[in-house]
Amino acid sequence: MQDSVVAIIWIVSFVVVTVAVSGLTKRIGWSAPVSLVLVGAVASFIPGVPHLEIEPDLILYGLLPPLLFAAAIRTSFVDVRARRDGILLLSVGLVAFTVVVVGFAAWLVIPAISLAAAFAFGAVVAPTDAVAVTAVAGRLGLPRRLVTVLEGESLLNDATALVALNAAILAMVSIINPWMVAADFVIAVVVGVAVGLGVGWVLSKIRQQLRAPVLDTSLSLVTPYLAFIPAQLFHGSGVLAVVVAGLFLGYRSPVIQTAEARIAESINWRTIQFLLENAVFLLMGLALAEIFDGVVDSGPGFWTTVGISAIILLALVVSRVVWMLITTSVYRFGPQWLRGRGWSWRTGIAVSFAGIRGVVTLAAAFLLPEETPNREFLQFLAFVVVAGTLVEGLALPWIIRKLRLPPPDVEQERGETQRLMAEAQTAGLDLLEQQELDGVEPGVVERLRTNARFLAEALENPPEADRETRPASYNRLRRMMVQAERQAVLDARSEGRYQERAVKTTLAFIDAEESALDMHKPPKPGENLT
Repeated sequence: MQDSVVAIIWIVSFVVVTVAVSGLTKRIGWSAPVSLVLVGAVASFIPGVPHLEIEPDLILYGLLPPLLFAAAIRTSFVDVRARRDGILLLSVGLVAFTVVVVGFAAWLVIPAISLAAAFAFGAVVAPTDAVAVTAVAGRLGLPRRLVTVLEGESLLNDATALVALNAAILAMVSIINPWMVAADFVIAVVVGVAVGLGVGWVLSKIRQQLRAPVLDTSLSLVTPYLAFIPAQLFHGSGVLAVVVAGLFLGYRSPVIQTAEARIAESINWRTIQFLLENAVFLLMGLALAEIFDGVVDSGPGFWTTVGISAIILLALVVSRVVWMLITTSVYRFGPQWLRGRGWSWRTGIAVSFAGIRGVVTLAAAFLLPEETPNREFLQFLAFVVVAGTLVEGLALPWIIRKLRLPPPDVEQERGETQRLMAEAQTAGLDLLEQQELDGVEPGVVERLRTNARFLAEALENPPEADRETRPASYNRLRRMMVQAERQAVLDARSEGRYQERAVKTTLAFIDAEESALDMHKPPKPGENLT
């Protein structure tokens, strides 16, 4: 009983520290992942703080699936399909290239390590982190096409890296050939995609029948595990299954879910993603003391460790830069049909420095078998890689400013959004005109017509240059009215003039409208719309 209470206290403290550090660093403009690693590392050396031994299955099966699913359902399937060639070049080609380059570098500089173990370590550090890359890309206001490539790469490269890791682990204990590796990769991809599509299709049919948001969200919370576990059992890529299921369900959500269910799912997954992604970095820092002890006992010495760490980080950066030079050259000077799909040299440089590592590298480091030579030292190097690339990510804002990459055209995107909304409103108005309106109050019909025509008329009659647009004026004034309406309800509740049920229902309606206003709020100049 006492042990359970202590465990609960530590879990609550863990969440509180995660939220507090993340919130504070956001306010002062620091990197939350880097700060959490530092806080965890400092705490791990404080007497009384429990030393954590990270279980790889806890991260691989417990944390990784929901993190990937949370990122996948927010990623546009249409955009990923449009940029599939660039995404595959990075998620498959770059991972394989990184495994080879970093593997040979590790084999040359790490004492008493076999080539197979070195390639296994290369596979551990090869994949970028979907969550970290998405956070950085969204904050920097990169071009939409570039953001899509980075997100797609970080979602799909985990499968390639884990297949390479399995092949390297097999090579430590047996003889394998390239055909075996290729066959394993094909099986992992085919099974992973099949399971992901199957789970997504079945759940879409089930969720289409659910009208209660609580039931829909509950099923959503177990979806990543329903995709990951069967795919792993059938020797497929659980990572790929989760990503495919997330992309499929995210694409189908407008037709299989109610609006209330979509809002509830979005809020819940944003919360889960925030807690898990930041908790992993704090967990990494807390585990550092035990790993450091192992390195001190069996490592090659302080300055040798510093030198090896620097070489590994350099090999990681160089491999990504070289690969981007190669692919950019192919796009720029290759066949005509490729030239229109490629990216500029400046974009290639930006992608080169967006190779942030995170959760997958952390989990994969602990998948190395016990008999791996210098296992504790390789795990320590994996932590160094994650921390080093997080620090590298801090330089991205400066790099982006120097490259002068064009930010997203906010005005164009807002104009497209308004035109699409006007088109949708017109469709609704056309349907209204086709209905039998006998017995319906004329005022109701007129109100519906007025609301439907509002945006179309605003687009047809743009305001003068020194006046705000009609939708912007409506949004601003209606938000002021909503605040007054909410205060009136709260005043009525404090006076005891209505039952609590009526108060809560009214507040829920007001909250729903305010949420809609927030979603359609005109952006500030230079604001990112991701």
